[in-house]
Amino acid sequence: MAADFKTYTMELGGRTLRVDVNRVAAQANGAVFIQYGETTVLCTATASDKPREGIDFFPLSVEFEEKMYSVGKIPGGFNKREGKASENSVLTARVIDRPMRPLFPKDFRNDVTLNNLVMSVDPQCRPEITAMIGTAMAATISDIPFDGPCAMTQMGMVDGQFIVNPSQEQWDKGDLKLTVASTREKVIMIEAGANEIPEDKMIEAIYKAHDVNQTIIDLIDKMVAEVGKEKFTYESCAIPEELFAKMKEIVPPEEMERAVFTDEKQVREANIREITDRLSEAFADNEEWLAVLGEAVYQYQKKTVRKMILKDHKRPDGRAIDQIRPLAAEIDIIPRVHGSAMFTRGQTQICDIVTLAPLSEAQRIDGLDAYVTEKRYIHQYNFPSYSVGETKPSRGPGRREIGHGALAERALIPVLPTPEEFPYAIRAVSETFESNGSTSMASTCASCMSLMAAGVPIKKMVAGISCGLVTGDTDDDYLVLTDIQGLEDFFGDMDFKVTGTKDGITAIQMDIKIHGLTRPIVEEAIRRTREARFFIMDECMSKAISEPRKEVGEYAPKIIQMSIDPQKIGDVVGQRGKTINEIIDRTGVKIDISEEGNVSICGTDREKMDEAMKMVEIIVTDFEKGQHFTGKVVSIKEFGAFIEFAPGKEGMVHISKIAHERIDHVEDVLTLGDTVNVVCLGKDKMGRISFSIKDA
Repeated sequence: MAADFKTYTMELGGRTLRVDVNRVAAQANGAVFIQYGETTVLCTATASDKPREGIDFFPLSVEFEEKMYSVGKIPGGFNKREGKASENSVLTARVIDRPMRPLFPKDFRNDVTLNNLVMSVDPQCRPEITAMIGTAMAATISDIPFDGPCAMTQMGMVDGQFIVNPSQEQWDKGDLKLTVASTREKVIMIEAGANEIPEDKMIEAIYKAHDVNQTIIDLIDKMVAEVGKEKFTYESCAIPEELFAKMKEIVPPEEMERAVFTDEKQVREANIREITDRLSEAFADNEEWLAVLGEAVYQYQKKTVRKMILKDHKRPDGRAIDQIRPLAAEIDIIPRVHGSAMFTRGQTQICDIVTLAPLSEAQRIDGLDAYVTEKRYIHQYNFPSYSVGETKPSRGPGRREIGHGALAERALIPVLPTPEEFPYAIRAVSETFESNGSTSMASTCASCMSLMAAGVPIKKMVAGISCGLVTGDTDDDYLVLTDIQGLEDFFGDMDFKVTGTKDGITAIQMDIKIHGLTRPIVEEAIRRTREARFFIMDECMSKAISEPRKEVGEYAPKIIQMSIDPQKIGDVVGQRGKTINEIIDRTGVKIDISEEGNVSICGTDREKMDEAMKMVEIIVTDFEKGQHFTGKVVSIKEFGAFIEFAPGKEGMVHISKIAHERIDHVEDVLTLGDTVNVVCLGKDKMGRISFSIKDA
């Protein structure tokens, strides 16, 4: 153990946070071994010595590694080794990335990796928040250029009371899942899922978390003073000012304004290509400038757009600051699927398709959360290259697609019916047909309409919208934009997405590119998104479909529910599943039985479903004298015949009870496979069910 090993502790949310520095991972640029309660995470920050060549972005990688040994499990599968990152890992890495990235220098091009290794999990202290805090500490005390400190807090709400860094159970079952990252003065990231929390209550929660963050920052300041490393000098990749000056001579600012001032993305891109080609010809003899010309043109556009918006209050497509782009909505555009809807906002267009299935097809989850083992509602989002006019092969969903899908999923969960109210697993898939800003919010609107079209009895309509921001030189010099398009997202300072009903917020995701937002900006953005949500619901969505359909569609599976005595479950299932499988084979339905005795019968043919239900009812019936059944002759003996009246259930008809007249042989009247009506006579001396045909 290193001689300069230091330990720092603080009380956080009623539990002890312990941070060890210089205990492990000494070769990383920065590392902390952090324990919150008994949750343990190793957080490291490393950077390359030199910038990566040929890139115009900051190459930051954030990893959240879930190790199954942390919860005392051996991974499933053949290899017994952790494989592809889980969806929770991806989403956690994204939440860590978003507040950290803006605090690195904009002209920094060295590779940086922030790694979080989850080594033990205490259900009272979530590993996600432990990793978030540890990452900020590791980067701040490292020698990597980083304008920290920052800190993160999660806020839950149970029975109307806020809970700082809730336990896993409180997080899963409470009405609020809020994560807030802050610098010393400002909020830098917000992520939330909520059960229709009113706007003023959400703002209160955000700033309670912001206050808690200041106590964590105080600890980080102490760590920096005692064990922090001096930041290394890096090679700046900033664009030379001489290049900008020469570009403005060739392409005056007025011409650049005309090039970007259009609501047609394709026209704007064509204008920029023409300008770039002209500049490439002008700088043909200067290889150094040609190498960075693309980034220089991008920054020239950015400065032009920001000036137009902030100083002139002019948006590239000519809209007013609070104006939403043209809206359109329609349902049932895809035949035969269980539900479909398309939502269009300007040049952003999403088609959402809903599929219904029995609860047995819910997604199973094998992760570190002991309280959530399956997902009944799944929202997935796809973003093909054609949606932005590009060409590249599909390699499956990346982190962005997973994040957008999770946001729209989180937005709709609070209004979904319970499994008892609607016993289906539900999958919604949002296909991006066209993209020019905030497709995740369009996905929320399209998904809501698609669910209603599929007959899912959601409690209320949900809509989503995004606000942007352009800031000047002071905190008071800013402009909030409603419904940002792609250009305003790329060149602006904020993407503030909010979803909700008319009664409150269901989800928030806020990304920024600057060092935080003041409270007036946060409050204005939340107010603007509320007004825009109401407008979208009233003026667009409700005109396509105003409430859920009363029944699921023609091609959707139908479900009949019944309850049986849990003691009779074994009778329905049969030895090694023989009985239930025979019912399924005969009728073509799907059957799910819960431990409580709730039976769901799913199919598309109502007659077959009724037949299966009748079989289950017969199997669980306590047989009494006088009950009538229809069965099939399955065995003939000298003394009588055995009648199967339900899968796995047989009764015996004595030869004397087959016909009114005397018969010498059973075969004189019955043949194997005959269908007969019988009446129950009770049970014989051997405990077998006794039937009569002649008295039926």
